[in-house]
Amino acid sequence: MPDVQKWTERLRRLLERSGEPVVVQTLRSATAATIAYVIALRLSPEPAPLTAPLTALLVVQVTFYATLTNGVRRVGSVVAGVLVAIAFSLLVGLTWWSLALLIVAALTVGHLVRVDEYVAEVAISAMLVLGVTTVGFTAWARIVETLIGAIVGMACNLLLPPPVWLDEAGQSIEDLARRLRQFMLRMGEEAADRVPWQLAAERLHEARRLDHDIVQVDAALRQAEDSLRLNPRVKEGLLHRVVLRTGLDTLEICTVVLRVLARTFTDLAKARGSEQLFPARAGVIVEQLLSEIADAVVSFAVLVTTHLSENAESAEARLAAELHTAAGTRDRLAELLREQVREDGENWQLLGAVLTEVDRIIDELDTEHRTSRLLEELDRVSRGQRAKLPWLQRLRERLGVQDELWRERTKFDEDSS
Repeated sequence: MPDVQKWTERLRRLLERSGEPVVVQTLRSATAATIAYVIALRLSPEPAPLTAPLTALLVVQVTFYATLTNGVRRVGSVVAGVLVAIAFSLLVGLTWWSLALLIVAALTVGHLVRVDEYVAEVAISAMLVLGVTTVGFTAWARIVETLIGAIVGMACNLLLPPPVWLDEAGQSIEDLARRLRQFMLRMGEEAADRVPWQLAAERLHEARRLDHDIVQVDAALRQAEDSLRLNPRVKEGLLHRVVLRTGLDTLEICTVVLRVLARTFTDLAKARGSEQLFPARAGVIVEQLLSEIADAVVSFAVLVTTHLSENAESAEARLAAELHTAAGTRDRLAELLREQVREDGENWQLLGAVLTEVDRIIDELDTEHRTSRLLEELDRVSRGQRAKLPWLQRLRERLGVQDELWRERTKFDEDSS
């Protein structure tokens, strides 16, 4: 009986994970490669047509947009390589020096036909075809297998829709916000203490390392943006992309300002020497202010990732309340620092810089600033699409898609107001 319960629990957990994007992508890739191999066995003259499943495996990317673009580029790279090999076989055959010329020529052709990351595939195809005696036979087989793999890979997107990576991108944005929160809490705890400048410098280096986190989140967001393009399962794809992208831009600006704030703390620690970084009362207020801003950063991330859900309104209200509280604490700190400067004008530039940097973070997180930034980005993207693809704009107008987009825009304006 315990064994049955154990296996039941394992099966339940497996079924729960079956909807995860990584699991879905693994099943899609394996299915596409297997189907491509079975078809190639019947159509290709090769006894083991492994080029077809290899092509299908490479073509079936994590998004439909990437699958479509990769399929076209991969087919183009293989055809270009085969043509280069045929030309060389007719002129010089295979020798050590002709192989070197073949690689140079194939890589050059790959750059000319703009197959991007498949430039090396042009040279690989050319070498494989040139290395056999029956060039025409092998060239035809390789082209057939590549076409089979590409067609099967793109067809799998219709039968097995690619996963949408919005949740993963949203989770990465929230994780970044929580890391920023932890960093600000540590800075606040040290604000009222006698912080050696070496420790403050370590905080500065830690703030600089946050740039690596921004890069990772940007990669996850790019993957999510690609998963929304040309995906029939996704509605309001443009709005989703703009909301997440502008949210990451805001967090990136906050990260930069936070790094500047850490530099200000370091300079202040050097100037204070053995004294406290801030006067006792002001230090407590600084700790409280950074704690409140840290909570607001997390609330902003939650708002960005739940914008189109039923929790968006409560998340926006919570963020507005936290920013209002932080603004009040900022005013109290400004009054204390003003009194400090009157008594002792030393280091007034650094104390003023602290207030300026805190103001910048609060302003970036403001809900009104976010709304205007979203509208500007939506207008910019729409203008760019109309300028780049005028024929698509005319098609949208005929199909009524543009009217739908404007209705979404109007709805967004009403919800924001």
